[in-house]
Amino acid sequence: MMKFADLIDENVEELAAIDTVDAGKLFSLGKAMDIPRAAEHLRYYAGAADKIHGETLKMSKELQGYTLREPVGVVGHIIPWNFPTSIFFMKVAPSLAAGCTMVVKPAEQTPLSALYYGHLAKQAGVPDGVLNVITGFGPTAGAAICSHMDVDEVSFTGSTEVGRLVMQAAAMSNLKPASLELGGKSPIIIFDDADVDKAADLALLGVLYNKGEVCVAGSRVFVQEGIYDELVKKLSEKAKTWVVGDPFDPNVRQGPQVSKTQFDKILSYIEHGKREGATLLTGGRSCGEKGYYIEPTVFTNVTDNMVIARDEIFGPVMSLMKFKTVDEAIKRANETRYGLAAGIVTNNLNVANTVSRSIRAGVIWINCYFAFDVDCPYGGYKMSGFGRDFGMEALYKYLHVKSVVTPIYNSPWL
Repeated sequence: MMKFADLIDENVEELAAIDTVDAGKLFSLGKAMDIPRAAEHLRYYAGAADKIHGETLKMSKELQGYTLREPVGVVGHIIPWNFPTSIFFMKVAPSLAAGCTMVVKPAEQTPLSALYYGHLAKQAGVPDGVLNVITGFGPTAGAAICSHMDVDEVSFTGSTEVGRLVMQAAAMSNLKPASLELGGKSPIIIFDDADVDKAADLALLGVLYNKGEVCVAGSRVFVQEGIYDELVKKLSEKAKTWVVGDPFDPNVRQGPQVSKTQFDKILSYIEHGKREGATLLTGGRSCGEKGYYIEPTVFTNVTDNMVIARDEIFGPVMSLMKFKTVDEAIKRANETRYGLAAGIVTNNLNVANTVSRSIRAGVIWINCYFAFDVDCPYGGYKMSGFGRDFGMEALYKYLHVKSVVTPIYNSPWL
């Protein structure tokens, strides 16, 4: 695993370019973040591989007991197209450290870097048959992984709709456990005491990063009424300076959507917002005559029952809403079928603590957003799925716990 990480470091530019060509991701961010973090993940879990221990149990009867942690066996990993490198190693690194073998299916839209990682794994000395990369479509290759009787566990990141199918197939085959990281409609809640300029930057980052193709995108932005008008003005000014274009250009902040299907879906949601009566503050159109580029789009006067406030758009579209009290913000933030992430922007520690404990989501970011770290478990509540990636929680996901019990000498249990 350490050698694998070294080989990634040696091929950073090529790997970043592959994800840019395949997914429209910014080359500069891939080179600075996504690819180096892949190597970081490998090194983190390589360091954990020889520290997998069970426990000695204090039994209530005259028995000696201890537990072992053993690899679950063959794991099927199904990877989405929005972070083809990051999520590949989010799954592969801990399952390798746990001692599992695996079949990895990248998304059909973005298969190239996964194939390259398979090549590097072989160069690093990963034994044949341990890390297997197959390409194909979800209804065929993905379904085969989920329903195969010799696959012991499946780990899926993608939409809630497909997550249902994965879970059904896993249950109908050999009752294999499924770890699901699914959709989101995450709130960012901005309180009156926030610095308006910084809050606007954070809100834009929360929905425009990676052209909005992020499961934790902060697409519902709740702003307390005292600073609402000022924040609307700041967002309008800043959104117009957000540069959309060639993802290889270091001055560009937003590349093209991954496919025409996704491009058309996002534009259709923007039209929904207009028809339902939301006010288009900025953006709302495609950019240029060539490629799948969409302007950063901010809607104001959005109500909680609008489609753009309920559905995961997976694009650069923000729904801006006003609130009065802390209790109102908590109630409205929780009125969603999803529960992946949330952001809180405040200088009041009591408000931050109250709201963070009240939002039903797997990760809460206070005065920051997208603050991922390999040490920090990440996953969803409600229809955003279950199971955790990152940290030791991810490693334990790929390990069975076995109990071993022996009677003590002259025990009546003999």
